Order: sequence, then structure tokens, then C-alpha cells
Amino acid sequence: MAQPDRPDRLRDAERTRAEIIQVATREFADKGYAGARVDEIAAKMSTTKRMIYYYFGNKEQLYIEVLEHAYAGIRAMEQQLDVEHLDPVDAIRQLAELTFDHHESHPDFIRLVSIENIHRAKHISRSTVLSGLANPALDVLARILGRGAAAGVFREGVDPLDIHLVISSYCVFRIANQHTWGAIFKRDLLDPEHRDQQRKLLGDLIVDHLTAR
Repeated sequence: MAQPDRPDRLRDAERTRAEIIQVATREFADKGYAGARVDEIAAKMSTTKRMIYYYFGNKEQLYIEVLEHAYAGIRAMEQQLDVEHLDPVDAIRQLAELTFDHHESHPDFIRLVSIENIHRAKHISRSTVLSGLANPALDVLARILGRGAAAGVFREGVDPLDIHLVISSYCVFRIANQHTWGAIFKRDLLDPEHRDQQRKLLGDLIVDHLTAR
């Protein structure tokens, strides 16, 4: 008799896990792994610590799944790029600009990455999911670079990981260092007045590098 209710229970469980990850993302991003408290996450959800442990086992596993969810978001965005039907120059520029937009709209992702670097990737290295998220990111880039080289537009022999590094560096720095940059140089890196120029600059840097002879 309980069989018809099973899909509903599964949906409720998935919804509850998603809500926990959403609240935990903000808590870990604001307070770091050491400073975040599962009790506080439970209180903000009007649930119990025991319930959170029921779904995630312990604090570290919850943190790992928060990281997995954060990285999966940008990988999913990259996969939506219509690489095969775009001109290689347009494709690489769009990929750079999509990353720019994603990082700007997901500051918690940047903070989580910074926090995990403080821990020397201790938790990421224990994830069985994150190791599988690297290839999709590089595959998209490799396809764009390959099509561009085959068309004689891009120079050959460019390492996709180098391009990924340049794009990520620009986008991460802009969010992660906005406060120290503002204090030292008296410029708000997120000032809307400069946004379009910064976004275009990133695309120009990548395209100019790939088309340089």
C-alpha cells in the first residue's frame, strides 16, 4: 500500500537535501569550514542537527557536497555553450563572458574556493564527484581550440588548461580581491560603470592570445 507514496517521499528527500545545501553554502562561505556550525545551519532551517546528519553523515561530508554542488553549477553552464555551431572566436569569447557572469553572480562559489585553498584542497581531494568535473570543463575548451586551429583562426599547440587558468584567474580575482583592491587603489572592481569594459577585456585578452602569430 505504501508503494504509491514512494516517489513523493523521494522528492521530499531531494528537496530537503537541496535546501540544506543552499543554507550550508552560505554558512560555509561566510564562516569557513572551521567556523561554520551544523547547529546554526539546522536553526536557520528550523530543523535539527540530527536530521542534517541523517542526510549527510557528518559536517565534512556536508561541506564536500556543498563544494560539489558549487562546482557542478559552473560545469553545467559550460556544457550549455553551443560549441559546435558557433564560430570559434565567438565561442571562446562567450565562454569567457559566461564565466565572468557566473563568478559575479555566485560570490559564495569564490569564497568556497578560497576557503578550500586555505585547507590545501583537503576536502576536495576526498570527493569522488569533483575529480570527474575537470574533464568536462577542459573538453569544451579543447573542442573550441581544435575547431579554431583546424580553421586556421587559432594557433596550434595551445594547452586548454592554460586558457582555463587565464579565464578563471581574471574572474576569480575580480570577486575575491575586490575589498583589498578597493582599499589600495580606491576603485570598486564591481562598479557597474566598469563592468562592460572588464567583461570585453577578458574576451579580448583570450582572443588576442589565440590569434597572435
